[in-house]
Amino acid sequence: MNFDFSEEQKLLQKASRDFLEANCTLARVREIFESDLPYDEALWKGAAEMGWQGAALPESVGGAGFGYLELALVAEEVGRAIAAIPFAPSVYLATEALLLADDAAINARYLPGLASGDCIGTFALAERVGQSGGSNVETALSRGKLTGRKVAVPYGDVADIAVVVAKQQGKVVPVLVELTGAGIKRHAVESFDPAVSQATIEFEAAPAKRLGKLAEGQGLIEDVRDRAAILLAFEQLGSAQRCLDIGIEFARQRYAFGRPIASFQAIKHKLADMFTAVELARSNCYYGAWALSTNSEELPVAACLARISASEAFQFCAEENLQIHGGVGFTWEYDCHLFLRRAMLQGSMLGTARDWKRALIRRLATSSVE
Repeated sequence: MNFDFSEEQKLLQKASRDFLEANCTLARVREIFESDLPYDEALWKGAAEMGWQGAALPESVGGAGFGYLELALVAEEVGRAIAAIPFAPSVYLATEALLLADDAAINARYLPGLASGDCIGTFALAERVGQSGGSNVETALSRGKLTGRKVAVPYGDVADIAVVVAKQQGKVVPVLVELTGAGIKRHAVESFDPAVSQATIEFEAAPAKRLGKLAEGQGLIEDVRDRAAILLAFEQLGSAQRCLDIGIEFARQRYAFGRPIASFQAIKHKLADMFTAVELARSNCYYGAWALSTNSEELPVAACLARISASEAFQFCAEENLQIHGGVGFTWEYDCHLFLRRAMLQGSMLGTARDWKRALIRRLATSSVE
């Protein structure tokens, strides 16, 4: 049995990598990083022309009509390039939330814009720094008006719509809000990774609409987070692989005592450990992609495994890549810190690896997956 991606899917991945190598060099990422620009607008438009934002959307709403396996491969290349675009919050979170809620009127209004990239979406979860789940939600929806405050909203300063985790009648529900409407105050905040803008959003009786049924709100939010976790894991996988590739290239070119440092046992061990972490993450990401593409009942467990292994692999590889570079790796001029910053930021999105480990324990206790 072949567990690999098809040749057509690999060609799509190669086309994605070629496009990013031409339009999203690390020098370009650094330009966004060191500027006041919230994201790379030209790259975002180019991605839309490639059909990435609508990769998993049906053609009836302007999507490319591919599927989640293809979207996962695109996500891996976006991560490899550490692209400065709102791909994760708009495609993995906002778009997925609308798809799962399955409201015909809402989908007809917003999905075409999300697919074309003309509309940027985001997902507002946390109300305080360090909050990763949907517990202790204070933002409230009452009579079609949303009141509350969300922090660390990815690309919240430029997004057009947001799916907000709120409470209605004592139940946690996802709520759709137009961020360009009345009752919205947005404040851009300094991010640990300036290439990924973040914002605090205040809702003051802002017009909003609940997604899905009241009784199913918590389950819908968990489903969105699980599906997004798998796709985000592919981004982290691509970034971890890039760290390994950069580390190998540098170790081969850097000489000490008349020989490449790649020939020293200590460096070999670091690279071997990085390779092991990447391949473990790849295996779990592939499992997650299968579960997502087939809507398997194993998806909740697969999401935990993909998210945990990819988060740990990216963090480890980013740190080890910096160490392989030695003293120069700590300098601003080298690109190592760009990956380390992205690893730390993505490692906290949707919950940390520790949060997902706790979720994995709970789910295994009630799951039939062996």
